[in-house]
Amino acid sequence: MNYTEKVMDHFLHPRNVGKIENPNAIGEVGNPACGDIIKLFLRINPEGIIEDISFETFGCGAAIATSSMTTEMVKGKHIDEALKVTRDIVAEELGGLPASKMHCSNLASEALHKAIYEYKAKYGLK
Repeated sequence: MNYTEKVMDHFLHPRNVGKIENPNAIGEVGNPACGDIIKLFLRINPEGIIEDISFETFGCGAAIATSSMTTEMVKGKHIDEALKVTRDIVAEELGGLPASKMHCSNLASEALHKAIYEYKAKYGLK
């Protein structure tokens, strides 16, 4: 399988790994077919800005790389802006993924969206 340099960099040197203290949003998703599980932890301030974000991922190199890239892409952004991040945008930021690994980037953006939607529901936001 051929991965881009950027994918390999985020796999070998992932950013924002582990749990952050006092997250107020958590998104967890998994793909039973491949066994990948991604859990994102977000700390969102009252203005809706993602102040901190981290991840724990159990899965292949592409799942780890897409999790790392997703956290880098949305840190410091408003949650409504972060909701615009899609699997295709994550893959593009990494310079592309093999077609058989696109489900990995889908999981990272899915976990992000799940965390934000649960945060909005918890605080009565639309």
